Amino acid sequence: MTEPLAKEQAEWEEGVPSEPAHGSWRDVWRRLRRDRLAVGSLVLLLLLVALSALAPWIAPYNPSDTDLVHRLLPPGSPGHWLGTDHLGRDMLSRLLYGGQASLVVGFTAVLLAMTLGVLLGLLTGYYRGIVDSVVMRLIDLLLAFPAVLLAIAVIAALGPGLMNAMLAVAVVGIPYYTRIVRSSVLSLREKEYVEAGRALGLSDARLLALHILPNCLSPILVAATLDVGWMIMAAAGMSFLGLGAQPPQAEWGVMLSEGRNFMRVGPHESVLPGLAIFLVVLALNLLGDGLRDALDPRLRA
Repeated sequence: MTEPLAKEQAEWEEGVPSEPAHGSWRDVWRRLRRDRLAVGSLVLLLLLVALSALAPWIAPYNPSDTDLVHRLLPPGSPGHWLGTDHLGRDMLSRLLYGGQASLVVGFTAVLLAMTLGVLLGLLTGYYRGIVDSVVMRLIDLLLAFPAVLLAIAVIAALGPGLMNAMLAVAVVGIPYYTRIVRSSVLSLREKEYVEAGRALGLSDARLLALHILPNCLSPILVAATLDVGWMIMAAAGMSFLGLGAQPPQAEWGVMLSEGRNFMRVGPHESVLPGLAIFLVVLALNLLGDGLRDALDPRLRA
């Protein structure tokens, strides 16, 4: 092997993509910092995640402790900053612990859907043929069902519960990532640096992992950021319908469901968890928009 070819082979073995899709991540972060809405949303999201993660240490009460003497206290009551629910349980404590459940479900469901969807998208887009035909027909079958109806069908098969609700919304999200990655791989597999990698004898696994997947990360990251909000709302919706988390577990969807019967005498029992869901989803959507613009400044136009 000649010296230039050996040097090129060594560079490929190091796994450096020959055509970075959107420049360095430092440039992406610099562009993202200029978007005040995105930065503010990121700060708000990190604050909500931190408060939920620290719930066992900062929550003033056990979220399941009942006190019927002090039920439906309004926000601002002494000893209960955000009031109590219909069983006298502290709303602040339940919101903090409920954030743990809702955020973990949302992020974990996206991680599961993204992992399987990215894997399927890489395989179908790169190998095409019978693998592509079979997998994409299954994906089309999943897309033929409305997302909520498909999630309900999965929960009906698995049984109600928070973990089953998480699996259900993850299954709904798999086709989303499969199509995104497949469309990117279909264009990337014909690029010159991929052809050069094949000529140098790199295995398909190395090409996919080190040179094609890194150039698919931008749409994947944007999709995942936007999808977490939908996953949180979907899981809360399942819990609201009695298919997800079950009382007395503190979870935002369960809190909404329990509080709907007391809207006239204690509207804060439903308004507060609804506001928490609204803030998280809004922050994620604004962050996703800012991240999309930072990864591809041409989209600003």
